[in-house]
Amino acid sequence: MNGKVMMLFGFIAALLLTSVPFFAHHGDAGRYEENTVVMTGTVVEVQLVDPHSIVVLDIPDAKGQAVRWQAELGGRNALAKNFGWTKNTLKFGDKVTITGRRVKSGAPYINLTEKANMVLTDTGKEIFRTNNYEAPAAAK
Repeated sequence: MNGKVMMLFGFIAALLLTSVPFFAHHGDAGRYEENTVVMTGTVVEVQLVDPHSIVVLDIPDAKGQAVRWQAELGGRNALAKNFGWTKNTLKFGDKVTITGRRVKSGAPYINLTEKANMVLTDTGKEIFRTNNYEAPAAAK
């Protein structure tokens, strides 16, 4: 191949490689309700991973039956840096109260990356809070 073709090929390859991270992280505009809800449940599992950690909770429904919920937070590194989280921050059986935005589809999934916080229910210790968190009107 001649030099111009090699440069063009290199340019296209570089463009493709640098655009992958841009498209890899999806936006969630319109995916979650704007209003926040407060729920209390029991920790079943904690997945401290990047880019988003997940806390799996059993939260009772209106009839008192446990429903398995997933709560999405920021990544492991951000939780460690900003809140001091370790693998022992939350354990199986801990009771937590969370404030966040439910997914519009009605699935048992809640976003804790905006307008959110998490409190250890038994002690009242807040272990997570987003910068734009505002306590719901009923909790003020």
